[in-house]
Amino acid sequence: MTKPVEEVEKAVDVNFTDKALLRQAFIHRSYINETKEPSLEHNERLEFLGDAVLELVVTEYLYKNFSNPEGELTNWRSSIVKGEVLAKVALELNLGDYLLLSKGEEHSGGRTRSLILANTVEAFIGAIYLDKGYDASSDFIAKYLISLLPEIIEKNLHIDPKSRLQEIVQEKHSRAPEYRVMNEAGPDHAKEFTVGVYASDKLLAKGTGSSKQRAEQSAANEALKLVQ
Repeated sequence: MTKPVEEVEKAVDVNFTDKALLRQAFIHRSYINETKEPSLEHNERLEFLGDAVLELVVTEYLYKNFSNPEGELTNWRSSIVKGEVLAKVALELNLGDYLLLSKGEEHSGGRTRSLILANTVEAFIGAIYLDKGYDASSDFIAKYLISLLPEIIEKNLHIDPKSRLQEIVQEKHSRAPEYRVMNEAGPDHAKEFTVGVYASDKLLAKGTGSSKQRAEQSAANEALKLVQ
């Protein structure tokens, strides 16, 4: 059951002036398709905006606080803004509880699907930006995402998971891992790919993402949990 979206304001200490904008951040496309309410808009445009705001804020922070080479800063940024990290933040904040989903998406576990949760975080950031401005969205990103940077650096989580997995698999099997698309679901504008990563034809793990590349990264991350 969906919780009143206003409760999220208390959870993250952000008070919206435009409550309709706050609500829009938690409206999944499937809900619009099912309800056919003409006055409602799903959160994908906010997601588009929030993605850009997130990348800018993280980039600005890294530029101002570190003198490391561009390639290293890029890897750090990628580790902060990647989908699985956003999904983890969404779970910590229980953002899935506020989502408006179709009955089918609800029954299939949409509230805990990593892709939907990651997209919701980006949409929420976009909504904060429009309603409260750059500083408020920057504060949210700093508190819940940039704060993860010390752990990322300490545990070398910024190193590309596919590269790390390849080193381990090649050492054990004398051949690189292989990635295979196992499933494609959803309409063209919102595809979700499931990819399996194999070592010597043995399935190590599966991952999902909005592109084949993201699904491969997800699969590599899942495999690393098992082989390290």
